[in-house]
Amino acid sequence: MKIYQNLGGDSGVYAFLIDDNSITVEFNTGATYLYDNRRPGSSDIEQMKTLALSGKGLNSFISRHIKKRFAAKLR
Repeated sequence: MKIYQNLGGDSGVYAFLIDDNSITVEFNTGATYLYDNRRPGSSDIEQMKTLALSGKGLNSFISRHIKKRFAAKLR
């Protein structure tokens, strides 16, 4: 997992792991979710990857657009 830069200073995201067809996100609470091309879908995954790498906006995007559309809760 790579530590999220949190350039906005108030993100609930702690770390992330990008794979070809998925992104795993660990939140500050320790909860960890897998998002993939099946759920929520490839266009959302690509946007999440871009936000994760930029260090800003990932938590907001998940809260506003993805909500509970994750592939699996890992922790």
